[in-house]
Amino acid sequence: MKAVVLSVKGFIIRFFVRHYTKILSLAAFLLLWQLVITVFGIKQFIIPSPLATFSTLFVPEIAQRYNWLLHIRTTVSEVLISFAVTAASGIFVALLITWSKALRRIITPVLTLLNSLPKIAFAPLFLIWFGYGLVPNVIIAVLIAFFPVVINTATGLSAVEEDLLDLVRYLHASKPQIFLKIRIPNSLPYIFSGLKISTTLCVVGAIVGEFVASASGLGYLLKDAQAMIDSPPMFASLILISIFGLSLFAAISILERLAMPWQDRVKES
Repeated sequence: MKAVVLSVKGFIIRFFVRHYTKILSLAAFLLLWQLVITVFGIKQFIIPSPLATFSTLFVPEIAQRYNWLLHIRTTVSEVLISFAVTAASGIFVALLITWSKALRRIITPVLTLLNSLPKIAFAPLFLIWFGYGLVPNVIIAVLIAFFPVVINTATGLSAVEEDLLDLVRYLHASKPQIFLKIRIPNSLPYIFSGLKISTTLCVVGAIVGEFVASASGLGYLLKDAQAMIDSPPMFASLILISIFGLSLFAAISILERLAMPWQDRVKES
């Protein structure tokens, strides 16, 4: 037990030493925010103070009015499911359009058409087809986040030197071998770039869906608090939404380092 406590303390110390400038900057920002509200007497319904904002999250008597656990669980579920669907379907479609010229001629116009349409325009249709709940919000998020994954992955799969392809073809490499040994490894930086973009877009899509077709979630809470001119939970919701987006982005960055350890060595050199 003592060893675990020492390990946790060591982790906290290392984290603070590594990120102390960011932590101090955040603390200074919150202090300045509180001072501005206090000195200028800004009304809470316009801009709430940090104390009022965090009270809605951490003071039990206040937090229970907003049922944070339900809303957080709904939004996190939508974001994670939509991201998983986006990553799998986006990479799969990119593989298809890179594998076959015939499939590229069929799929590319459909993708271009869908990408040209404002995604929020689909929300009323999804509301009619699927009703309120998880499904329409996930679909909206997938539509918003899908195209960067497809475009980046397809670019990475295609961005292979022709001389290298000619060489492996001369050595009688099959098409699956070229994809597995050359195209997919070459596309990893592009894939992770697309996934990083889609992390924030999945969060945006889930919140947009909750504005239209949900009875729970942080987007629904934002809309409900706006109708009541209740600013503290609105700011608290925005903070939580940003934390979700940053956490998912950080998780993909860690996965990228694990999948491509040579990238760190290249940067160091």
